[in-house]
Amino acid sequence: MKIMDKEVFDQHNVFGLGQANTAYAQYFEGNSYLNPLTVPGQCPVFLANVTFEPGCRNNWHIHRAKSGGGQLLICTAGEGWYQEEGKAAVSLTTGTVITIPANVKHWHGAKKDSWFSHIAVEVPGEETANEWLEAVSDEEYERLD
Repeated sequence: MKIMDKEVFDQHNVFGLGQANTAYAQYFEGNSYLNPLTVPGQCPVFLANVTFEPGCRNNWHIHRAKSGGGQLLICTAGEGWYQEEGKAAVSLTTGTVITIPANVKHWHGAKKDSWFSHIAVEVPGEETANEWLEAVSDEEYERLD
């Protein structure tokens, strides 16, 4: 369900908005928010609720790993997009689960007319690292409907 009204979205965003995602702002077009759900060092799996304002998306990126690794997205509120390089974008709605293998170039974010949240799960692996790449162009993004 598309949600433009922030107060309505907050009622659906059961894992909470969290804080402005300033540490990674350079890799996002628009504003995003991060609410960690696990504590690094206390849990072997990092989970965070990531919220995107309407039109916000992250840059193309790759979750590198020698073995294991990758990411899971569990969509929890609003509507968004996920796209792997060379493939059509996938519409994301509440309940959608996306499995992103390690070493696959992709991006994800909100639709232009909806707030969006997903839980991001960093899959444990060997020699994991996130490689941030170029921004998703306005032209690429505007073609999505």
